[in-house]
Amino acid sequence: MTGDSRKPASRPTVQDVAREAGVSPSTVSRALHTRGYASREVRERVQEVAQRLGYVPNHMARNLRSRTSTAIGVLISDLRNPFYADLAAGVEEVLRSEGHQMILVNDNGDPDEEMHAAETLLAMQVAGVIVTPVAAGCSKMLQDNGIHVVCADRRLGRNGCDAVLSDNKAGAQELTEHLIGLGHERIGLLIDETKWSTGAGRLSGFRAAHEHAGIDLDEDLIVYTSFDAEAARESTRELLNDHHVTAILSANNVLAQGALAEIKHRKLRIPHKISLAAYDDVPWMSLVQPGITTVDQHTVDIGRSCAQLLLARIRDELPARHRTIRVAPRLIVRGSTGPAPRK
Repeated sequence: MTGDSRKPASRPTVQDVAREAGVSPSTVSRALHTRGYASREVRERVQEVAQRLGYVPNHMARNLRSRTSTAIGVLISDLRNPFYADLAAGVEEVLRSEGHQMILVNDNGDPDEEMHAAETLLAMQVAGVIVTPVAAGCSKMLQDNGIHVVCADRRLGRNGCDAVLSDNKAGAQELTEHLIGLGHERIGLLIDETKWSTGAGRLSGFRAAHEHAGIDLDEDLIVYTSFDAEAARESTRELLNDHHVTAILSANNVLAQGALAEIKHRKLRIPHKISLAAYDDVPWMSLVQPGITTVDQHTVDIGRSCAQLLLARIRDELPARHRTIRVAPRLIVRGSTGPAPRK
């Protein structure tokens, strides 16, 4: 007879750990989880036995029995973007320290994928969801089903949920004022959207800086593009072909990639011939030469604040009214911005 006819070893159970450690199954549960009392000596003994036997606690089964969950859903728009990766890292840091598990889902910024992911998280009985919303229906559906929701980075209209946001208007205004202070009056703005609070705030800050400086804003210098580096490069090409600008401000890090690619293709010296600034500091901006002047959103801190706010809401530690936390951004001046070239 060929082949191995042995049955695979069964997965160790809580009863196996209890028998080996000389304690009850309920004591094993208390020793391996953050809640419930067990002496230090018992915890150490149970943990040693569990590790030796290869026992892994089944959180999902425990959640179903108790009708509570330690799992938190996190819905983000693009895991390839360092902004969303840092946001998730901040969320996970707090959840892990508080004994919760993070279920991370990338919805690719697609409303249908976002709703499908939200329905999946609902079926998994998560305790709450942190979402960078694409459409208002997702948050509403979760809340209608009793799930606490925190919107991260942006909010769609008055969608009635807690939110942690960067102060986008203040950050964009400070960045634009930095360029104006260097003598730039013809500043092109690359922006991909204004329907979310993120883009709307950055556009508002760009306008406010011009108004505060008494500079008439040429509306043709505001270029609307899509959230794609290649599209941003094409938009930059059209901007430079059609208009005289001495500086370009990109509303996010993806658009900045496209703008930089086109500027380098044209062999325009930065910042001698043209200055480049961008909202949202990510690692590559400090690695290129010259480094990109930008706004640091403190993205990891935004993620931490989202998790702390959601857990406080789950524990019923907050009043019923919705809470909005705004994280102040910080201007980082690097070599990509300099005095406007002489006419």
